[in-house]
Amino acid sequence: MNWMGNLQQLGRSLMLPTMALPVAAVLLWLGVLPWDAVSLGEVGELLQFTGQLIILYLPYLFAVGVAMGLTDNGGTAAMSALLSYFMFTQITERFTGTAMQLGIFGGIMIGVLAAFSYHRFRFIQLPEYIQFFGGPRFVPLFMSVVTIFFSGLVVAFGPAVQRMFGEVGEFLLSLGGFGAFLYGFGYRLLVPSGLHHILNNVYWFQLGSFQLPDGTMVYGDIPRFFSGDPTAGTYMAGLYPIMMFALPAVAFAIIQEAREDLKPKIRTTFLTAALASFLTGVTEPIEFAFLFVAPYLFFIHAVLSGAAMWIADILNIHHGFSYSAGAIDFVINMHLAKNEWLILPIGILYFLLYYFLFRYAIVKYQLPTPGREEGSTINEFAGDIPYRSTLILQALGGKNNIKTIEACITRLRLTLVNDKHMDINALKNLGAAGVISLGSGNVQVVFGTFSELIREEIVRITKKDIRQVLFNSPVMGRMVPLEDVPDQIFSKKIVGNGVAFIPERGELVSPVSGEITLVYPSLHALGITTDEGLEVLLHVGIDTSHLNGKYFTCMVKQGDRVEAGQQLLKFNLNKVRQNAKSLATPMLITNSDRIKSWSFAPFKSVKQGQASVMSVILKEELQAIGGQANG
Repeated sequence: MNWMGNLQQLGRSLMLPTMALPVAAVLLWLGVLPWDAVSLGEVGELLQFTGQLIILYLPYLFAVGVAMGLTDNGGTAAMSALLSYFMFTQITERFTGTAMQLGIFGGIMIGVLAAFSYHRFRFIQLPEYIQFFGGPRFVPLFMSVVTIFFSGLVVAFGPAVQRMFGEVGEFLLSLGGFGAFLYGFGYRLLVPSGLHHILNNVYWFQLGSFQLPDGTMVYGDIPRFFSGDPTAGTYMAGLYPIMMFALPAVAFAIIQEAREDLKPKIRTTFLTAALASFLTGVTEPIEFAFLFVAPYLFFIHAVLSGAAMWIADILNIHHGFSYSAGAIDFVINMHLAKNEWLILPIGILYFLLYYFLFRYAIVKYQLPTPGREEGSTINEFAGDIPYRSTLILQALGGKNNIKTIEACITRLRLTLVNDKHMDINALKNLGAAGVISLGSGNVQVVFGTFSELIREEIVRITKKDIRQVLFNSPVMGRMVPLEDVPDQIFSKKIVGNGVAFIPERGELVSPVSGEITLVYPSLHALGITTDEGLEVLLHVGIDTSHLNGKYFTCMVKQGDRVEAGQQLLKFNLNKVRQNAKSLATPMLITNSDRIKSWSFAPFKSVKQGQASVMSVILKEELQAIGGQANG
């Protein structure tokens, strides 16, 4: 059984219901504004009541959200979960006198059962005379029966289960500051795997209980906090110094230690990342900048995160959030907090500690953080990343390599047929902050808050009937715009459109599969016609024809069939550099009038044969021609 894949999917599904929490937080904040001063006190009461309703019905949202998350947004599963949770609460209330308060845990259980039923029975075939109840219609029917038995078990054993949950909760709460430290430490260590959502669910939605004035019980640090429990917020307050101050300090340290020629670009990238962390608590773009180059620093970061939780507990700070521990949540939830002002001096101390610690470590151990070398492990999270989705899809191994693709706030969560077909260098070149392989084809690719947009675009691309041609890098070196080539025939796109490369090794490989249709006598250039009919020209260096083949060795001849990545030429890099105007090597499509649209990867260092440097979509008439040829 693929446990890691199942945990990954469960972790994502637990995120869906929490999307309603910011709505509750805003409504509760608006509700405490001075409405009485303008004779609109009932408006404030209405807003408060509405916000509390969301908190009260969180178990229903978790039942639906988990069912949807585990079934790729299966509507039948979601409806079945909602129906079942309603039946569960009514049955238990009918036979016990009060609805059994399993809270969000009960909602998760119902959601998991609904998802299992959906996967197991959505294609079931019954005898023809009752087939009306077959297929997806069988799922709510089956879940209704399951819910009756489940409710019966809860009626019989529910009190014992509640006592057990209560005892476990009391034990964890009795650990006090040390327990908060363990949570903060574990939370931070699980962030790279994306499994921190499962740990958070225990502490934020299960731990501790609070009784509302009407007798209703709410469970977990977040529901208790928004319900007015003065003891809640223990497992959230200590995250504010980390997300608002510590990680932005890391961003400033990375900027400060970047090379001067790269500093402007790094400054733009990491000031944006620092602002995102400060305002919204989205930290992965910063954390992945040092996670892989200095794992021991990440371990220290986890220890300091736990220490912040412990300090907040010692100082009796209680604060909470609906989304994450950023400045927005800090402000709108202050009316429910206690000693929240102490977070600011703690945060300043943490900022200074992290800033000087990371600057010292970067310089002392020569850490290759972004901006320290060309091949940095994180690139800018620019707004054009969603438009690189065709290239990202290729770097993942193509649509046939993807079993499932989901996204949470900051990362793509994928199950691949073969994760060895994934090009990690290409993904990082396209803006991925990190790539995490969890085994059995389960992969996470961190693209920051663009992840959901990228997923939607990839899903759209895979469903459309379009013809693409994808290009690999023909050399190891640096990719540059065609306009930078010091020859107007190429820079003005007179010959054709495409990109160019500055090679760092004297080897040229095929960027596509096709037939060699042209080999220049001087061996400095050759042409390839792809299966789709595109004519590709590769031209090594500028003004190299006069070398008459000197310093060049050709591995192919006209009429040969070549595959992407196959070696075409070898050349003496130093000699060509000395005798040519430039090493710039254009890769052109000479019949570019047949192209509908172009996509280019960022212009930076690439590996030889690296996927996803250029992608084109063909015009419809060319697709038809290609279809006839392949037919």
